[in-house]
Amino acid sequence: MKEYQQELDAFYKKHGWRYWSPLAILARLFEEGGEFARLVNHLYGDKKKKDTEKEQELEEEMGDIIYTLMCFANSNGINMDRALRKSFDKMTTRDKDRFGKD
Repeated sequence: MKEYQQELDAFYKKHGWRYWSPLAILARLFEEGGEFARLVNHLYGDKKKKDTEKEQELEEEMGDIIYTLMCFANSNGINMDRALRKSFDKMTTRDKDRFGKD
């Protein structure tokens, strides 16, 4: 993730862009999450896609979410590798016996 964060930051700097405010990025994250949820519902749920709606891919929608999180991380000095490692460590220690025992 570090390399992607650096690539994104270099691209922004090269083009003279600035990151949006944290609240604007959060709003964008929820928009992207909504698009992902809608697509999952179309693919696996009861609400099927309308004929007039454009085709979407789960991979692309997931990428949009990660990109948005990366913008938030870059603008707030957060190392996404470290953040993800903390989540993995939490899951493999605290939650290791919590799920899947049925």
